[in-house]
Amino acid sequence: MSEPRRVVILGAAGRDFHNFNTYYRDNAAYNVVAFTATQIPDIAGRKYPAVLAGKLYPAGIPIVDESELTALIKREKIDLAVFAYSDVTHQHVMHLASECIAAGADFTMLSAEHTMVKSTKPVIAITAVRTGAGKSQTTRYISSILKSLGKKVVAIRHPMPYGDLAIQACQRFETYADLDKHKCTVEEREEYEPHIDNGFIIYSGVDYEQIVRQAEKEADVILWDGGNNDLPFYVSDLHIVIADPLRPGHESMYHPGEANFRRADVILINKCDSAKEEDIKGIEAAAKKLNPKAVVIRANSPVTCEKPELVKGKNVLVIEDGPTLTHGGMTFGAGVVAAKAAGVAKIVDPTPYAVASIAATYKKYPNAQGILPAMGYGDQQIRDLQATIEKTPCDVVISATPIDITRVLKVSKPMVRVAYVLAEVKKGQLEEAVKKVLTATAVAAK
Repeated sequence: MSEPRRVVILGAAGRDFHNFNTYYRDNAAYNVVAFTATQIPDIAGRKYPAVLAGKLYPAGIPIVDESELTALIKREKIDLAVFAYSDVTHQHVMHLASECIAAGADFTMLSAEHTMVKSTKPVIAITAVRTGAGKSQTTRYISSILKSLGKKVVAIRHPMPYGDLAIQACQRFETYADLDKHKCTVEEREEYEPHIDNGFIIYSGVDYEQIVRQAEKEADVILWDGGNNDLPFYVSDLHIVIADPLRPGHESMYHPGEANFRRADVILINKCDSAKEEDIKGIEAAAKKLNPKAVVIRANSPVTCEKPELVKGKNVLVIEDGPTLTHGGMTFGAGVVAAKAAGVAKIVDPTPYAVASIAATYKKYPNAQGILPAMGYGDQQIRDLQATIEKTPCDVVISATPIDITRVLKVSKPMVRVAYVLAEVKKGQLEEAVKKVLTATAVAAK
């Protein structure tokens, strides 16, 4: 019998763990020597714990920084490098492939079909071509449609395992107290709080087989709320993919967003109220070419400012959703849109006042300069965020994160929240798609 192939999985504490759990964990043909980590701070230097790694890995699996990839391949005589993270250009993927091949390892990516878990309940998956396209607001919109149809909905969110992985294997969130119990970061709260606000239960964690089996006990329908532009973790009865006309062409430039675009049952072009008609039509043309079977729907993303009178004519600091500005690559978000609509005097640049990890974020993602990404992957980074806000000379702060950020930090400056929702240009198209799939799954179940 041949020796197992020695494997390194390139990841960012999400898709990499899922690929391992579903494909490699109990597969004696492979020996996963290590994970690498990027995008998310403070993941490298930890271990994927033995309790999750399974019987073949009684000591767990080390997680090392991606910068060590070449040395790791050579030192550990790696046979196979598996790419397993998201929201990166095709060029980025191929540069890594070249690095691995040059170091002596084969390079591969797993398909959705080889890693998706089958649920006993209907699954509606919501993914995107890029981070920040509007997945979460779409998930909330679909949740409301299902609720109006009398269905009990449970959302399952893409992994955000920034704490103790063993403890985080299967997490359930129903109240704000659950967020505190699980010591959620700002990034986690941005995804979980809006579901709680709307009265829906949400699950997340590390072991998505375990998670879906728990969720099935209290759901009529499972909603997959994707992260970044990753592929779904579950076999989907309806796959809705969000395209962003503010980043035209990205639907065919990023991995695995293009795969989502090609797989989609529904392509939802969001932010049409902020985009140029030519860019919207460009995505429609791309859909016709790459995925002619998909239903293409236009939607707006109207932004509302909680108290516009407090920001009109003022010098404001704008806080935006963190991942949208970092690996999402955006230079602005809903906060800037709301600030301009409200007639602020000036949007104050916080870059010169950035503290520690926030300054490091600007160095890594210079596109974010001019506004403040709501970074909060740990207690220290939250303190750095708070200190940056306090140091920035402004009259008022506009917060466009999906959460009430004052729950995790306190500042002396007045803060005004901005909200954004999904609004179909032609109302009823998404409800029609949902009803159609519910009818089909009900017939199939008989």
